[in-house]
Amino acid sequence: MVSQVFSMGIYGMNAFPVEVEADLSSGLPSFEVVGLPDAAVKESRNRVRAAMKNCGYDFPVSRITVNLAPADKRKEGPIYDLPILIALLKASGQLDVDLAGKVFLGEISLAGDARPIRGILPMAISAKENGFQELYVPEENAAEGAVVNGLSVYPVKNLPSLIQHLTGVHIISPVIPHLSDKISSAPAPDFSEVRGQEQAKRALEIAAAGGHNVLLIGPPGSGKSMLARRLPSILPDMTFEESIETTKIHSIAGTIPPGISLIRTRPFRSPHHTVSPAGLTGGGSIPRPGEISLAHNGVLFLDELPEFSRAAMEVLRQPIENGYVTISRASGTVSYPCSAMFVAAMNPCPCGYFGHPKRRCTCSPQAVSRYLARVSGPLLDRLDLHIEVPPVEYEELSSNEKAESSATIRVRVNTARAIQNERFRGTGIACNARITPDRLHDFCRMTEKSDVLLKTAFDRLGLSARAYDRVLKVCRTIADLDQSETILPRHVAEAVQYRSLDRKYWLREL
Repeated sequence: MVSQVFSMGIYGMNAFPVEVEADLSSGLPSFEVVGLPDAAVKESRNRVRAAMKNCGYDFPVSRITVNLAPADKRKEGPIYDLPILIALLKASGQLDVDLAGKVFLGEISLAGDARPIRGILPMAISAKENGFQELYVPEENAAEGAVVNGLSVYPVKNLPSLIQHLTGVHIISPVIPHLSDKISSAPAPDFSEVRGQEQAKRALEIAAAGGHNVLLIGPPGSGKSMLARRLPSILPDMTFEESIETTKIHSIAGTIPPGISLIRTRPFRSPHHTVSPAGLTGGGSIPRPGEISLAHNGVLFLDELPEFSRAAMEVLRQPIENGYVTISRASGTVSYPCSAMFVAAMNPCPCGYFGHPKRRCTCSPQAVSRYLARVSGPLLDRLDLHIEVPPVEYEELSSNEKAESSATIRVRVNTARAIQNERFRGTGIACNARITPDRLHDFCRMTEKSDVLLKTAFDRLGLSARAYDRVLKVCRTIADLDQSETILPRHVAEAVQYRSLDRKYWLREL
């Protein structure tokens, strides 16, 4: 007898339906799983056999063949334990119910308990798109899948409770999503805790309002990391579409805590400088998202930038520019979105005191040159704002005056982002930093004086074409914070000053 149960598979960001077919035939007892299964899928045989026996069901003593169709797509992970078990119960006559329109996902323990898996959200979305009405997943994953409208998601605690539900003995209630859930309950650090550094705060406010990339450079202890780690507290609110896309990536990576339905706070990723290029962009035989994709719609912070390997830094150049990363393997090609703010912090030299107003640098000119040369010109060119973070004076540190809070700054950021949302409605552009070259001059209209000022800066600073585009986008953001439709000379002047810092350090070595 042949039975059929529906499940889902996933490759990269794309999920697809999987038909789990179980056939019981005469012959020597055996249990084979076919359809390009990986090692974890093959191990389902032992888990399913033990779970059936320990839950009081008879394991079929016959020649068992389980096919995972389509057979030309690779299946991975323990997500097929539950559908294989249900298919065997149906094929052996121990379960006689109609399974049309139902999808089963989940790992099963030897005792028959359902264990959480990865990638529930993209598979739930695909299940809805393919016309399924009911989704059965482990209890810990149910809130995540329930955000899909029009799909009833049932939490499975163990095999006996699922069978009782399917046979109508004890009905399980579908999960109601709670969209107010957050990935972490810990509050973000506040800008009110930062003493001084008003210019750096202003630059980070501009970066947050327009989604721009940032380089912070200054001596040790000046507050570079402290400022960067408070950037999420002033980022604009996430839209529902951004939350869905961010949650999909974290779902595939398996980084969503149990019970969370949707990520509502912008991610902040800060990998150690020993991270590999594959760790940043993603990799594996079946590619997983890397740090830059996990920071999608949030912040990727690289502290002590020159300490990262050259390969790790250079591999970020194309993803920063394109907003997505493509990973090619023999089994196929996967693209993950990575529209994240790239924030980097570094010292100006190995000892950290090159250019310090009060402390003498102990590095030789050659050592300073080698240290700065670790950050390539093309990578530096992709950083919209170059911010110098000078040492904080004693008077500022000892002052009792309360600094401006993140909540106050965030109001201005949200106002500027609302202007951008209205401007880019229907264009697919999320923020000023993502304005496409063909629409740049349509959205960044300047006065005649502003154009003359920018041309003068372009000639004197020797800016590249990419740097010109990025300066113009920063001008647009400053004008939005000023609630000005047209870019004025003062907006250009402020934007240009954030592109002159590399001349102070990198060109000084020539």
